[in-house]
Amino acid sequence: MKKTIKLAVVAALALGATSAFATNGSNMIATGAKATGMGGVGIGMSHGAESALVNPALITSVEGTEISFGGTLFMPKVENINDLTGIGSTNTSSVSEAKINVIPEVSLASKINENFYMGVGMWGTAGMGVDYRDAVATSQMNMVTNLQLMQFGVPLAYKMNNFSAAITPILQYGSLDINYDATAMGMGKIGSGVAQSLKFGYNLGIAYEIASVTLGATYKSQIDMEYNGVLANAMNPMVSGLSGGANSYTNDSLSTPAEMGVGISYKFNANTIAFDFKQIKWSAAKGYQDFEWEDQNVFAVGYQYSAKTWAARLGYNYSKSPISEQTYTGFNSAGLGSGLANTFNLLGFPGVVQSHMTVGGSYNLSDKASVDLAYVYTPEVSNTYTNFLGADITTKHSQTALSAQLNYKF
Repeated sequence: MKKTIKLAVVAALALGATSAFATNGSNMIATGAKATGMGGVGIGMSHGAESALVNPALITSVEGTEISFGGTLFMPKVENINDLTGIGSTNTSSVSEAKINVIPEVSLASKINENFYMGVGMWGTAGMGVDYRDAVATSQMNMVTNLQLMQFGVPLAYKMNNFSAAITPILQYGSLDINYDATAMGMGKIGSGVAQSLKFGYNLGIAYEIASVTLGATYKSQIDMEYNGVLANAMNPMVSGLSGGANSYTNDSLSTPAEMGVGISYKFNANTIAFDFKQIKWSAAKGYQDFEWEDQNVFAVGYQYSAKTWAARLGYNYSKSPISEQTYTGFNSAGLGSGLANTFNLLGFPGVVQSHMTVGGSYNLSDKASVDLAYVYTPEVSNTYTNFLGADITTKHSQTALSAQLNYKF
């Protein structure tokens, strides 16, 4: 257990130095290389200790004690064109310099007795970020955003016959930074530095096995994160400038949304096919509500072939972007105009990608040790909306990611 805590601390330090652009909105499609290689499926299919965060009821497949330690090298490409020629800025394309991010993951699960299982883990679960600080074009306003989320959890699972149920108390750490240069609009440089938040939540999971079929269901609570001064300080200069000071933006919450999902897997001979469906409740999450993010329905399908010493995986994950163009012509109750929200969504928080193709595999180094690899390709999506000047803002976004993980059973 002491070794596990040390590994978790290393993971925490690694996350503290990075940010990520995740894939279902600002959430990763999966935590762990096995699930990632299968398109993110894991609600109705056990991946050993790796299941601790996806569906904690499925850690009941562990026969003794298992630890998984790894991470993801995440490589987004984000390009933006924002037409601010109406206030004297240039209108050229810039590519975000936030191109490489490292996302850690540590999971441990142990069988205590025939009915009770428990674990511990620390996971980088979500994030977003762009970096236009060195952009030649002023149309990107030298925008820099950086959201990092990490969860620490202790899954507790109970199994009776073919039925399992579990709860994972979650402690979530988050940091958020937003800054940009609004000199061209007579506002100067905007930003209040990094703010941090620490809040509690929980995950629930159930699973039922019958013959070669496994069924699962999960619920993850909303976690209300509060980043003192960051969102209000970033939004108010533009809100007051556009509305003559009549409105103000006071919300500094940026909640992690609730999720609910179901999954099924079917194993025949050396083959396993699995399907997950989940809904991410962006529309009810504080902060995302004001920017009019919509709920996401996420569909994931995966295939695995298992040989004696190796396994191969394929997967596909799809979710419609939670961001759509806002057409409201006035200001809503938060003082947020549609063009202003469009600008911040596409320039600072462009979580617009939709399809993800994945491939992965495992190799047994010994009876106790194995290594997993996964690769994700996310094709480019391009969106053009109306910015706060009534002109066009366009963002192009694609991603690749490489995950590696070492597992040890004892």
